Amino acid sequence: MSHQADNKLTLRRDGFTFKQFFVAHDRCAMKVGTDGILLGAWTPVSSATRILDIGSGSGLLALMLAQRSEPHVPIDAVELDSAASDQAKENVAASPWADRITVYAEDIVSFAETRAATYSLIISNPPYFPPGIACGSAQRDQARYTTLLTHETLLRCAHQLLMPEGLFCVVLPVQVAEHFIPLAQQHNWHVHQQLHVSEQEEKPAHRVLLALSRQERECANSSLAIRDAERCYSTDFQRLTKDFYLFM
Repeated sequence: MSHQADNKLTLRRDGFTFKQFFVAHDRCAMKVGTDGILLGAWTPVSSATRILDIGSGSGLLALMLAQRSEPHVPIDAVELDSAASDQAKENVAASPWADRITVYAEDIVSFAETRAATYSLIISNPPYFPPGIACGSAQRDQARYTTLLTHETLLRCAHQLLMPEGLFCVVLPVQVAEHFIPLAQQHNWHVHQQLHVSEQEEKPAHRVLLALSRQERECANSSLAIRDAERCYSTDFQRLTKDFYLFM
């Protein structure tokens, strides 16, 4: 692709341009954001043989993991909202990995009922909060609140679909994770890795990235500040996301 074509891509207002692909998100309730980008860049993929993205939205995580994983690894993306799943299909079709990613416009519960535990890696940027003040659209309520996809349902479906040695990775606000982790442990999940993310050095963490396992393993804890004391992107954040952000 020419440099001129690259410049044209960056002018698009209906989505987010990465180094190797573009994500349109104007028909999706939840837009491309730092949480999803961090999760897609951090999730361990070296041992992945088949990947599932639950609640795929625009297809962001499926596309990021396609870029990072081996070229033979198939990826399934499940999204209940029809407008979002249609846009995810278009994003996938326009990407370099159209032959590897399949988008399903389906509820994860019905999807899990007809599939075996064949996934070595499951990833999700799930609804965070219990039902609260309406967002102004049913589509955004569905993406933001746990009304249709509770954390318990998410944990149960992931447990059904994950291979015994696989990993299930999510991103959550810290205060939500404080309730999510004990719930996961009740469903026989074990925390394998945790990354606590703060907006700036010396600030408290506001997000946590979790890698859960069905097998008991030693937990590795780490932290990352998005910005340094001078409010510039930190070295750690740049190192983690440099393969995706255009100007990183």
